[in-house]
Amino acid sequence: MGRAFEFRKARKLKRWSTMAKTFTRIGKDIVVAVKEGGSNPESNSRLRAIIQNAKSANMPKENILRAIKNASEKNNDNFKEITLEGYGPHGIAVIIDCTSDNNNRTVGNIRSYFNKCNGSLGTNGSVEFLFTKYSVFKICNNVNRENLELDLIDHGLEEIVHDDENNQLILYCNTDSFGDMQQELERRKIEIISSDFERIPLNFKQINEEQKNDLEKFLEMCENDDDVQNVFHDVGNS
Repeated sequence: MGRAFEFRKARKLKRWSTMAKTFTRIGKDIVVAVKEGGSNPESNSRLRAIIQNAKSANMPKENILRAIKNASEKNNDNFKEITLEGYGPHGIAVIIDCTSDNNNRTVGNIRSYFNKCNGSLGTNGSVEFLFTKYSVFKICNNVNRENLELDLIDHGLEEIVHDDENNQLILYCNTDSFGDMQQELERRKIEIISSDFERIPLNFKQINEEQKNDLEKFLEMCENDDDVQNVFHDVGNS
């Protein structure tokens, strides 16, 4: 498993161009979370996690409360999570997580991005087998890493990595243990900086500078689409 976690920066590109876009995407996450588990963060672990992510993104408290209130009051039944996958330019495997109220619009837009960049949108499962999905928690680096690793194995922990750039610990867990891990970290009063689901490729593709430019063009199209929440690919650090 070790090699995969050395490339965490290459797994996911999430460079929202403005703070407003970030808040819009968090707002959609809140809508889905409230729809699935209700508006009470105490009983809705996913909503609790999204609120923490919102705080980490410096989203004002009033914006968070307003998003929860709107999600509770309005009819958001049309909002659904969609996962699309395929091969981008130069055969790069790509998985795109979306939240949309219009499936036809979203699929049509994403298909056009693939086509414009000499890629192809695939069917469900066409590249998913090339990735492993994990629950990912980022916490402050103020705990004993070795002791924590031993203590959290029973709660789904698979790997702990130190983020040198931000001086944080990143916990990788199996997806079924998201709620259990969240509760255990809270029980231990360990501050969760952020948490999410990420897809890590089993193998990494190396590309040259020209190919990187083509990939950047494709990713920029995807990221500028308001329906797109996350983009994962299998290009490793060169």
